[in-house]
Formats: sequence, structure tokens, C-alpha cells
Amino acid sequence: MIKNILPIILTILFASCEYEDFDDNKELNSPLAPCVDGVAKVFGANHDHVYSCSNYDLMGHVSLEEMDAEDGNDCWGWTDQENGREYAIMGVNNGTAFIDITDSTNPVYLGKLPTATLDSSWRDMKVYNDHVYIVSEANDHGLQVFDLTNLRGVESAKIFSADHTSNQFGQAHNIAVNEDSGYAYVAGAGGKGIYAFNLLNPLTPTIDLEAPSFGYSHDAQIVNYKGPDNRYDNDEIYIGSNEDRVIIVNVSDKSNPKLISEFKYDEKVINNDQYTHQAWLTKDHKYLLLGDEFDELEKGCIESNFQNCDLVDNIKTYVIDLQDLEDPKLHFVYKSNLDGIDHNGYIKDYKFYLASYTNGLRVIDILNIDQKNISEIGFFNTYHPDDHSGVIEKTSSTKWSDPGDHNGAKGENIESFNGAWSVYPFFKSENIIISDINSGLFIVKKQN
Repeated sequence: MIKNILPIILTILFASCEYEDFDDNKELNSPLAPCVDGVAKVFGANHDHVYSCSNYDLMGHVSLEEMDAEDGNDCWGWTDQENGREYAIMGVNNGTAFIDITDSTNPVYLGKLPTATLDSSWRDMKVYNDHVYIVSEANDHGLQVFDLTNLRGVESAKIFSADHTSNQFGQAHNIAVNEDSGYAYVAGAGGKGIYAFNLLNPLTPTIDLEAPSFGYSHDAQIVNYKGPDNRYDNDEIYIGSNEDRVIIVNVSDKSNPKLISEFKYDEKVINNDQYTHQAWLTKDHKYLLLGDEFDELEKGCIESNFQNCDLVDNIKTYVIDLQDLEDPKLHFVYKSNLDGIDHNGYIKDYKFYLASYTNGLRVIDILNIDQKNISEIGFFNTYHPDDHSGVIEKTSSTKWSDPGDHNGAKGENIESFNGAWSVYPFFKSENIIISDINSGLFIVKKQN
């Protein structure tokens, strides 16, 4: 009887294993600092550091000192589809750093691709087809291309070389990639407006679109549209954050891009200084969540070159209704209870992950966005007001300014322009990376 039953049991066990979703990157180790009673404590050699938090643990950290850098800026991520390993890519003043975060409690700094020309506080990067594309506000920097498969097998820190550098433009502020179309859009390259590179051959991108008439974009998101406005089904839509407005452009025909509409603030909504900084679409392309980098500062701050600037309002996110692409409307304004300034924000499923400078990472539930009901459900603050340093002492007295002339100062002497620059929440492991201007790379994860 047992003989007859045993094969059946084994068959059931093998079948259940076959369909179980195993995750090679499943976190097995304990966090570097669990969030307990609103704080995560890291025990240091000289003194401890306490981070304010809610629902998110600190998994790992790589300091600016280890990356041989003075300050950090943007970040992105790459997952090697061949082996499932996860990598953080972080911009620093003197180049682009690569960190293997597969074991998030033991991140490994692999090295750096040096800046193409000069150091700069502004560097941005995006990934397509196992290559990273990098721009900077450094003079004559152009577009660096690096084959990320070069990271396979690297076990100790090294200096990398670009696999290709395009000098068809000088400095630029940002870069965005539409992975569905295979185009990279360089934003803020002097006077070029919408500026698109075809990535069919990843190491030799070619320019297919240059449209200066649409103005300067500080940042952009480009998608193959899958939203409720059926007139634009699967068209390639460019959404640019253009200083005082959002532009929506159909770029499907690279020889004839067409402006669909613009969204501008109502004076009743914003009465301080403004700078349309960055925006991201919800999963269903129904709404756009927009951050303004200056609307929390008193009016006249820009004109005074940041000499007379105080925070006069809490952090706000503008939720724009895009059900009609030709007539975007303000759905509502989400106003947090935080003093400070918002920077880069990204949406994954029904959560909005916002880098908010001195408030660190904020996680906002947007499931009930239709009902104008969104709320914060967690955070991890990487910023330390006492020394700006996190886990290491601050190594630079440089101040930054964004926006501005991008030649060195971000916000001049305004404390609010320190802390978390950006986040990347798209790893399968659900680890989230935060690039902190003063303290390096943080890896956090939602508590079970």
C-alpha cells in the first residue's frame, strides 16, 4: 500500500515545486537597520546614526567615500536578465558608479565610469537593452554609452571606460528612454528641444528627431500610449516638464512631431515661484503626477538668486487628469504635512515613490486617486540635518542649484536642497535605492 502511495506523493511535490514562483533575489539576510518605533539605527565606529522611518527597513548603504566622490545626484537600476543580478547605477560629481545590490545587505561597489569631461553636480542616466546612456551638465560631456554586461564577473572596484561617446551635443540636463520604442530622448541639451536618439544599434545611437520649437524640457517621460483617450492608442507620446508648463507631444512620426496640448498652472493653485520639474504617469496613463521644485519657496526666490528664500508652504504634488490628452485638467493637489521640497518621483503599480530632498523617500498610496484620496503609507529619511552626512562625514562644502545655470550651485545656501535626489523602485526584489546628495546610496525595503 505504501509503495503505491509514495509515487503519488512525490509527483504532487514535484508539481508544486514546478509552479512555485521562486525568486533568486529573495532577501534571506537581516536588514542593516530595521525600522523600529519610527527609527532605524546604524551603529558606527565613532557615533551612531538614527534615521527616521516608517514601514521601511534599511538594507544596505554605500558611502560617497567608498565611491571616491564628493556628492551624489541621480540614480537608476539594471537587472541582468541572464542571471537575475540587480545593480544600482548612481551619478556622482566625477562620474557614474556601479553597485551590485543582489545581496542588498552586502552591496558591492564595482567601480566607476569617469565623467567624459569635467566634474558636475548634475548627471543623469537611463538603461535600455543592457546599456546605460549618460548625460551631464558638464561642459562638452555629450552622451556616454556603457555596456552593462561588462559588470559580469567584476569582483573588486575598477575604473571603467565608455564603450561609445557621442559628441553631437555638449551638456544636457536629463535623459529619458522609451523602452517600447527603443528611443532615448535627451532633455535640456542647449537649444535642441525634443531630441531623440534611435537605439536600434545600442553602441552607435543615431539622431532621428530634433525639434527646438517645443522649448526646453527639464525632464520628460515618453510612452507608447495605452490610456483612455482612444484617439492616440499606441502612439508615442512625449510628456515634457518645461519650466512653466507640461507639454504633450505626439512624436510617433519623427519627421513631424505634433503638439497635442499644454498644461499650465492656474494662478489660484500656485502663487509662489514655480518650476515644472518632473512628472510621471500612472499605470493606466489616466493621470500625471507632477512635482514643482520651487512652489514651496517664497515668491521672488529665483529673481534674488536664492538670497531671499524661505519655505512658505508644504510639499505638494499636482495630479493632472489626462483622460482627454487634448484638454488636460487639474484633478486635485495632494498636499503633504511636510516642510521641504520635492524632487524626482516614480510610480510602480499603485504606489508613488517620491524623493523629497531633506524628507528622504516618501511612499504614497494612489489606489484611490480617482476619488482624490491618496495618502502616505511609509518613508525612509536618509537626511541628517546635523551634519548632512548620513553614515559618513560630509566631504564637500559645495552647494547646488537646480534649476539654474548648472555651473555649480544647487539652491545656493538653501538647506532644503540637500538629501535625497532620486529613487528607483522597479527591482523585482522590491528593494528600493535612494541616491542621497550628501551620503551616497541607500537600499531600503518594505517590511513584511
